[in-house]
Amino acid sequence: MRVKELHPLCCITLESPHTLDDDNKQPPPETVTNLTRSRSLPATSLTGGSNRRSLSSAGSVAGILYKWTNFSKGWRSRYFLLRNGILSYSKIRRPENLNLLSSSDDVRLIGDISAERLSRMDSCSGRRKQEKSLSIVHLKVSSFRESKSDDRKFYIFTATKTLHLRTDSISDRAAWLQALASAKCIFPLRSLNGDFSFTSPKDLSISTERLKKRLHEAGMNENLVKDCEQIMLSEFSEMHGQIKLLHEERTNLFDALRQLEEANLEAGASGIHSSLGRGKYSECSTTASSDDKQEFEDVSEEDEPSFHDTKEYFNEPNIGSGSNLSNNAAIKRRTKLPDPAEKEKAVSLWSMIKDNVGKDLTRVCLPVYFNEPISSLQKCFEDLEYSYLLDRAYEHGKSGNGLLRALNVAAFAVSGYASTEGRHCKPFNPLLGETYEADFPEKGIRFFSEKVSHHPTVIASHCEGKGWKFWGDTNLRSKFWGRSIQVEPVGVLTLEFDDGEVFQWSKVTSTIYNIILGKLYCDHHGVMQIRGNRQYSCTLKFKEQSILERNPHQVNGFVEDVAGQKVATVFGKWDDSLYYVAGDGVSKSKVSDPASNASLLWRRTKPPPNVTRYNLTSFAITLNELTPGLKEILPPTDSRLRPDQRHLENGEYEKANLEKQRLERRQRMSRQLQESGWRPRWFDKQGENETFKYTGGYWEARGHRNWDDCPDIFGEFTEEQLAGSA
Repeated sequence: MRVKELHPLCCITLESPHTLDDDNKQPPPETVTNLTRSRSLPATSLTGGSNRRSLSSAGSVAGILYKWTNFSKGWRSRYFLLRNGILSYSKIRRPENLNLLSSSDDVRLIGDISAERLSRMDSCSGRRKQEKSLSIVHLKVSSFRESKSDDRKFYIFTATKTLHLRTDSISDRAAWLQALASAKCIFPLRSLNGDFSFTSPKDLSISTERLKKRLHEAGMNENLVKDCEQIMLSEFSEMHGQIKLLHEERTNLFDALRQLEEANLEAGASGIHSSLGRGKYSECSTTASSDDKQEFEDVSEEDEPSFHDTKEYFNEPNIGSGSNLSNNAAIKRRTKLPDPAEKEKAVSLWSMIKDNVGKDLTRVCLPVYFNEPISSLQKCFEDLEYSYLLDRAYEHGKSGNGLLRALNVAAFAVSGYASTEGRHCKPFNPLLGETYEADFPEKGIRFFSEKVSHHPTVIASHCEGKGWKFWGDTNLRSKFWGRSIQVEPVGVLTLEFDDGEVFQWSKVTSTIYNIILGKLYCDHHGVMQIRGNRQYSCTLKFKEQSILERNPHQVNGFVEDVAGQKVATVFGKWDDSLYYVAGDGVSKSKVSDPASNASLLWRRTKPPPNVTRYNLTSFAITLNELTPGLKEILPPTDSRLRPDQRHLENGEYEKANLEKQRLERRQRMSRQLQESGWRPRWFDKQGENETFKYTGGYWEARGHRNWDDCPDIFGEFTEEQLAGSA
């Protein structure tokens, strides 16, 4: 069969003549003879002269390595072949069906690769599976290093995955590392940095003198000569345009390759893959590659039992790699809510409004029909939907551009309001001690929040990302005025980067209008001061929407330095996008036309196709999801386990109402419990006016599933318990 290899540009498929399994072809006798030999790679370097062909031939090595697949199957043997700077590997099959080597190949073998060993390994593979194509790794854009905890292991890092490999002995690992280092020498470092021998379209020209002379000699009249000349110039002009397009495409291609090579070289110089280091992935990453995922699905009872030492996979918690514990990296998150099991019933608004005008909304017992199926704890995490802005801000500051860092922080502060457009339902008010965790390795962040006070209602949260930490507490003071609901957040949000730069701000006032008559709409208004501890700070004004407003949801502001000089102007809409212009002042024409001399900072993602009455964003739909295996490791205080919220999400409105009333009776115990000296489990604050800060320990307890100190706040309770707490 023909094998399709993936081109390093990841968009071109190459046909390879390698034969994996062909029952009609038997390997030559020399092949079987070769398989019985056991040779080791010499200690000398494999670097050769300037002839690339001879160099690549000398650098061809092969052998059996153990590859980590997943926790179900552990280490699995694979046949690896290193040739021409490309490392290919595949599952081991019987030597009579697999033409591994030929007599014409000058391939050096590492370790024991005898036919007897191949047959023994193949006999342990259980049932036959359909043969797959080779998996390949291009060493040109990869890096590798040895393990620090096991003298037989080493790692190969690519842009999309990490290969965990193990040899039979220390000497075999040294031979493989030496072979990999020698193979990278096939591609000189100057290969993408030198001059290319292709001509620029500007240097192409054409002369018609010889053509005109020949036509005159043939006796052609002047008009016919001019027509011929014009036809030739027209054809050349068309060809010149095509050459120009090809030239631009080739230039862009080599520019991309240069950037990829430079990034890889910087990672290799640091001794560790920078983008796959201790940020998103680590040495102990257990992320399975594409072929491993299929193996995980093909697990059968016939597979041999695998044993492996798990110590090094859990020896240290890594920021942004929480998926090592929960294996969330391969989980596909949902795109829609469950279909409702019941039909909603109408609710009398007036009977509720007349009794609750002027009261604090957090103390008003509303039916479950006025709620959306997420809690206020989850709502805090929804503000981090566009966390990539903070990643971008970190990189700008790291490169010395403090202004772009401040601008991206401002865009992040505005982006948290985008999800409120069309959201008219109230989130669930958490119980005292209720928590929520969010481990999103695809975004590189881990989030945790807890309700730390009942009266006043205070929610504390903490998030860690790639080079930054974000925390704060929020006390929502809400008032119900009959025609509108006004919410005033009280609290300070803090963003700290790893280099010590800190930004702090508070949220603006939010109001929901037309509760009784008219179309419901939400608006945010006020001034947001983003204070930095270094060179830049930002001021943003959320304009309040008037009755006749034609351009609502406007945000305008500026960034100033420590001297009070305005260095950039910011404008846009909190539900759409945000732009900036360097310097002081933006004309009205620029505000109405952001494309004129303005740079885009942030744009809202498109709403999901499956719109519900809650108008949740695609990101919000995933917040209350119980992914496979998650329920077993969550603490009993997590919002996902709250029964009334779960029933509402499933469309079981009667059950949701009953559970909400039951939990509200239990909620009355909270004030007495708080006055009796109750303390938050995961947050604390030093002074009366200080912000609650995360004390640590949650993710460690999650790894050990140690929730002894976490009460079952959603469980059953008796009326005697309720009366005793009053």
